[in-house]
Amino acid sequence: MKKGVMRLSLSYVVLILIAVCAIYPALWVVLSSFRPGGSLYSEHLIPEVWTLDHYRELFTSKIFMYGTWYVNTLKIAFLTMIFSTILTTMSMYALSRFRFRGRKSLLTLLLVLGMFPGFMSMIAIFIFLLQLNLLDTHFALILVYSAGSVLGNGFVIKGFYDTIPRSLDESARIDGANHWQVFTRIMLPLSRPMLTYIALMSFTGAWVDFIFARLVLRTKENWTLAVGMWDLVNSYQNSNFTMFAAGAVLIAVPITLLFVFLQRFLVHGLTSGASKG
Repeated sequence: MKKGVMRLSLSYVVLILIAVCAIYPALWVVLSSFRPGGSLYSEHLIPEVWTLDHYRELFTSKIFMYGTWYVNTLKIAFLTMIFSTILTTMSMYALSRFRFRGRKSLLTLLLVLGMFPGFMSMIAIFIFLLQLNLLDTHFALILVYSAGSVLGNGFVIKGFYDTIPRSLDESARIDGANHWQVFTRIMLPLSRPMLTYIALMSFTGAWVDFIFARLVLRTKENWTLAVGMWDLVNSYQNSNFTMFAAGAVLIAVPITLLFVFLQRFLVHGLTSGASKG
């Protein structure tokens, strides 16, 4: 009995320490965004004087184009989420349910390509976009992000489709449904949890990406938030940390709202599943 209590107490202590280590940096950034001045260091966690000047300056300063960067990133992330979800779902459905020549070779190729880090192909993609005259365009980012999601998330949703009994397909085909009707009326409702996962991962990846966006986007008006925030800190040698903190807080808002909104669909899809009404 005593060993069980000690083990439970130790588990709670470890969980509390992990929670503090995870929450404290985020709390520091949020509170720093309301602190006057631009210094990183402060003797107090909670600001003695609260201000919204950093948030105002992000959108009113003539030097920073935070509002433009925010709209650019939101557009790129939203379109990437839509296209990558459609592309990944349809391609993996075909590889999971259909049998055709070269299917195993294609799956092996996708598996091998997914083992390599994405930055290894950046030079080749850069040259490819340069030849197509797509550099410094948002379309280039959306195209690469959407196509790359198949390698990153494809086998997750394929594995999910593999677990769905083929008897559902056969029953629908006997009732006169074609392949498109089977996919839209049976598979998509069942794969709602996976669609939610793919959408979240695609949006988050495009929203926070820095390396590829920094490589492709050249003009300041086309920058994303990650590139613009890096330039903010890099240009001023860390002297505008509080403004950077304010920008970081606003960056976290769409991801948080999207997760809260899609969580309801995720739970509903997991609980309902394939049960008949």
